[in-house]
Amino acid sequence: MTTDKDILTIISNETKSSIDQMSVVTPSIYTSMFEKYAHEHGEDLQNEVDVSINIINEECATLTNMQKQTAKNANTLSISTTQAIKAIKEKDEDKLKKVLAETNQLKKELEKLKEAVYKDELTHAYNRKWFNEHYLDNETNKFTHDGILVMIDLNFFKQINDTFGHILGDKVLVYITNELKKINSKVVRYGGDEFVLVCHKDTNLNEAIHLLNKTRDVIINKKLKAKDDKFTVSFSLGGTNFKEGDEFSYILELADKHMYDDKIQIKKRVSSI
Repeated sequence: MTTDKDILTIISNETKSSIDQMSVVTPSIYTSMFEKYAHEHGEDLQNEVDVSINIINEECATLTNMQKQTAKNANTLSISTTQAIKAIKEKDEDKLKKVLAETNQLKKELEKLKEAVYKDELTHAYNRKWFNEHYLDNETNKFTHDGILVMIDLNFFKQINDTFGHILGDKVLVYITNELKKINSKVVRYGGDEFVLVCHKDTNLNEAIHLLNKTRDVIINKKLKAKDDKFTVSFSLGGTNFKEGDEFSYILELADKHMYDDKIQIKKRVSSI
């Protein structure tokens, strides 16, 4: 298979991000956008059918495993509950201790399952599903509470992939994620090289931007290694406050505009990798 799944994920995220603001998306529009980004990444889609079958099989296997694990956990919980009720009635402390140990183990299994659902596989940042379920109303796509949203987009990321390869590009994404996690906010991998940071409503927007600028300065001043070469990574950012009931698309558009204004300025400091 000439097209790697990780690259397809990047192309898919770029495509979804580009059409996110469109009110109407037809199959032909999606196809043309997907082909555009595939071409930019130098990917050949001639074996699309084989690639699609492999991906579907992998995804189905993952879903099947998750369903089996969920059913197993539900059954374990049912048995433990029955045993706990019986132990309480019989005042059997040994049995209660055993049930408690089983319940703690079940809790660990459920945490692993939640992580698989809500975490980005590569960077271990949160994914869109986590963001949507924790911050947006499923029907209206409006925010369910107040906070701050910051859009982050890596600069010259395609150049990094083209120059050093996608494996090193993936390492850059992990590195950036780890640096962003040092700030008191939730990090969401929103697209291929796009991230969303969500801060608590009591956070001051200017302070959050100040911290991100300091983090960016540290990143810019660090030379990353690629065999015998060294290169620089940077990102652009834009943030805005949001209130409960605000349209997500509107808030994202505001943050995105601020981010592109910032990109113009940051590229005056950092002209390439």
